[in-house]
Parts: sequence; C-alpha cells; structure tokens
Amino acid sequence: MRQVTEFLARVALLAFILCVLQWTLNAPLSNTANLMILVVGPLLVFPFVWLGRMILDRHRTTSWAVWTTTFVHVSMMFSLGVPIVRAIVTHQDWSVWILPVPPEIGLALVLITGAASLLTVVNLALRGIGAPFFIALSRKLAADWLYAWTRNPMVLAVLALSISLGIWFQSWLFVLWALVFFAPALLVFVKVYEERELEIRFGASYLDYKSRTPMLFPRRPKRQNGMPPGRSASIGSQQIGAGR
Repeated sequence: MRQVTEFLARVALLAFILCVLQWTLNAPLSNTANLMILVVGPLLVFPFVWLGRMILDRHRTTSWAVWTTTFVHVSMMFSLGVPIVRAIVTHQDWSVWILPVPPEIGLALVLITGAASLLTVVNLALRGIGAPFFIALSRKLAADWLYAWTRNPMVLAVLALSISLGIWFQSWLFVLWALVFFAPALLVFVKVYEERELEIRFGASYLDYKSRTPMLFPRRPKRQNGMPPGRSASIGSQQIGAGR
C-alpha cells in the first residue's frame, strides 16, 4: 500500500511539473525575463546538486538516496526543463548569428538524436526495470545494451539532441547556450550527484561497472571472464526501490 501511495504521489508531482512546462510554452514573458530563465535556470542546478550530494554523504542509506534523488530530479526538471522549453519556443529571437547549415540536415540530426534518446529510455526501462526522472526508479543496475558502451547514454543523447536543435534552428546562439549552460549543468549532475548515488545503492556492482565503462563517450565493451559485456555487472545487482 505504501509503494502504491508513493507511486501515485510521484505521478501527481510529475503531472504538476508538466503543467508548469505547458504554461511555460505559451507564457508571454519579456525578453529580460526570458534571458533570466535561460541563464539563471541552469546555474541553479549547481547548488541543488551540491545540496543533494551533502545529504547523500551524511546519510548513506538506500532510502535516503531514493528520496534525495527525487528532490534533485524535481529541482532539475524545473531548473533545466523550463529553460530548454523557453529556448525552443523563443529560438527565432536567437537569429543574430545564423548557422550556415541547411535546415534539412539539422532536422535529420534531430530525428536521429531524438530516436537515440528514446532508445536509452527503453534500455533503462527494460534492463533497469525503471523509468526516467522519478516515476519508477529502476530496481537493477542497467549495464548492458547501450549502457555497456557508456555509463550515460541518455545524457549523451540529450546533449546531442540539444545541439542538433540549434543546428536545425540555424542558431549559433542556441548551440552556444547548449554548450555553455545546458551541458555543464547536466554533466555536473552526473559526476557530482548521480555517481555517488549509484555507488550507495549498488555498491561493488556499480564500482566494477564504473571501472570498465566510460562516463560519456562510447567505447567498445570489454568481455569479462568470457561473459558478454554488461552481464557480470547485472547479475546480483538488484536493489529494490532505487534507480538511475
């Protein structure tokens, strides 16, 4: 009963966040307000991440890790979700520096990176038995398929998608924003918070996986003791109520 209640609470919280993002799509904001969101939003990720890390280091238990992760994910959905929505909605105002790339190429890149992002979600759902954000936190360490090539295929795909959007919009400013504000915030979250959180929840299984799998840029998986890549890390790594 408790798990059902917690799940419904997470669903309600996600619904509220989606309503905020929907409002953000059509909000009549001034250029100054929009600029503040684009700049300040990603910067807020840093204190949220460090606060979450401090809580993890003080209370190194699975239950604390789960609820701290919920807090950090919700914070990031506001601090990064709202800016990315506003960046997409107002991209036509970013046409000061035109990127001389045919929009057809940009659209093709968006479709490819968008599909890659979706595949990482499916990979996590099937191999980690969970979902992105905080709706159904995964119960196993996802360490095979796409996750055998890099520990963060979802982050890599999302970063590639954000840059692809800038190319599609033919906007140098959008690409620069993605590289200077969006990417650092996402990478700091992964390096400072998520890696420690996974260490707490999955212990030696994650440390072994971390030691042989690159953080971001893919590398051909290595076989371990004659077993398929990722297989050794997934065996025995089940942890109830937690996830990537």
